[in-house]
Amino acid sequence: MAVKKPENLSFEAAIEELDSVVNQLESGDLPLENALKKFERGISLARAGQEKLTQAEQRVEILLQADDNAELTPFDGQDD
Repeated sequence: MAVKKPENLSFEAAIEELDSVVNQLESGDLPLENALKKFERGISLARAGQEKLTQAEQRVEILLQADDNAELTPFDGQDD
């Protein structure tokens, strides 16, 4: 299976893989060279996730600026 570039992963997939990388590094069972490769992958995943999050925040800002009179309501995260 080919490893996808972090920038081609969804935000959720990048965070899930980053969590896995962190768990592997925290275990302390990896040889140094493998640990360095995992660390490098983790940094790439974190940067890609941050970039996607920043883009999402910018989109929200643009949408909110489009109608300054729109009423904002709290988000409860549950589907009705």
